[in-house]
Amino acid sequence: MLKKFFLTLAALFLLNSSVYAEKILFIPHDDRPISSQQPADVIKQLNYEIISPPTEFLTNPDQLWAWFYENAPICDAAVVSSDALLYGGLIPSRSHEISADILNSRVENFKNLRESNQNLNIYLFGSLMRTPMFGTPGDREEPDYYGQYGANIFQLTRLLDKKETSKLSKAEIIQLNELEKSIPDEILENYFARREKNLSATKKLLDLTREDIISFFIIGRDDNAPLCQTHRENRELLAYMKDIPKTKAQSHAGIDEFAMLLLARAVNDLNCSIPFVNVQFNRGKGAKTVPHYSDEQIGDSIRDEIIIAGAMFVPKPERADFVLFVNTDPKGETFELHNSVPPQVLTKKQEKYLAKNAKMFSEMVENAVNQNLPVGIADIITANGADNFLMEQLYDKNLLFKLNAYGGWNTATNTSGFAVGTGVLTKKMSRASIDRLLATRYLDDWAYQANARTQIAAELAKLPDGLQICLNYGDHEPQLVKQENVFMCEFAVKYFPQWNHFVVSNPWHRMFECRIDFD
Repeated sequence: MLKKFFLTLAALFLLNSSVYAEKILFIPHDDRPISSQQPADVIKQLNYEIISPPTEFLTNPDQLWAWFYENAPICDAAVVSSDALLYGGLIPSRSHEISADILNSRVENFKNLRESNQNLNIYLFGSLMRTPMFGTPGDREEPDYYGQYGANIFQLTRLLDKKETSKLSKAEIIQLNELEKSIPDEILENYFARREKNLSATKKLLDLTREDIISFFIIGRDDNAPLCQTHRENRELLAYMKDIPKTKAQSHAGIDEFAMLLLARAVNDLNCSIPFVNVQFNRGKGAKTVPHYSDEQIGDSIRDEIIIAGAMFVPKPERADFVLFVNTDPKGETFELHNSVPPQVLTKKQEKYLAKNAKMFSEMVENAVNQNLPVGIADIITANGADNFLMEQLYDKNLLFKLNAYGGWNTATNTSGFAVGTGVLTKKMSRASIDRLLATRYLDDWAYQANARTQIAAELAKLPDGLQICLNYGDHEPQLVKQENVFMCEFAVKYFPQWNHFVVSNPWHRMFECRIDFD
């Protein structure tokens, strides 16, 4: 009789669990696929329901807050962007003209939301303003003046940062004075005033984290450098948050990977789970590599990403739920093969060097797979796109769909963070779900970023307005998207024909990112 009772109880539990899918509220910092669609798709493979606002709300903080208040009570966790809720998105945060009073009132909204949702864990991610090394005329991601003065602004802040941390040479002092004179006062005033408002708002969000109103807060340093204004502000921020443990708040190099990492943390917290992660680096500098667009060693970045994802580093791969292999250059360099117009062309010597490196790294991966370890790859030897030499090796060794996770998109921390966030969840996924996520990454990071985008950009570079077309397709979009789809389909048929039913689009009407939709 007792056995029958427990069997009935178990059956009712399974029935209820199949009907009720836990809900995670998700507000991305924009609607780029890597920011919104792709991390959400990872979580959906675990049968969670993602509750996200209409796309048009992402650029309107007032509408977004109203939607947040309305939907928070029905959700089990919330992963939200402070840039969206304060400024209307990541890009608007870099050029807004919002007053400090309005920003402060939006920060206060977190207190009001917490009062009516006491049990909701709020995982927040935001950014320090980036400091690009140069400006591109027509680039909508920075204030208009950055196209003309961007390079000088970067050099100015680099020297100001160095002045505060070491000592300037006589030549650098002269250069600093010349740079200050070369940039109009009103531009510098606008630039630094905005940054000060953003920094002040970030400190107030850290205060809320101290009070447990915010459960976890990551602050990103996007497109960063060892000396620049972002690094300068981060030094001030680190001093301000030194009393907050890394398990509550972090300042981290990167930004686009944060949604994936915090969604993974939300899932792990809901499951009371702490996955174990081991990290293996390629030969040479490995963990000590300081990649482009970062101001710290990649080994430190990945250790922090593991904490952000709600996981724990373990020194032995055989104890790990996920083993991340990191494809770095032995000398610690980052190659810009797919990130310039026209793309960088390799010499025969460089090709031989990269091919040899890929062969050695792929053998490390193959040995781990043969030991039945749950392996993932962070492919960071090139900025923004897969290492073609490595991918050919993985294909030849039939390893592409024996991995658990892969990342090769954009900056090194974007890549490693997405791979960590995905990889720590794959233990709970079916093989079919893992293969679907791998197919998305291979199509985006390998087929598109490292090949289709690169080759089409090389052709566009021959045109007088080629760079502008890359930044904004304009009337060329239908023709270029058709060209992308043909290229990508042929690529998929060659390397993974089981995943050749998809459509490629460019929702931001530019070449930098694509969206993959399977039929």
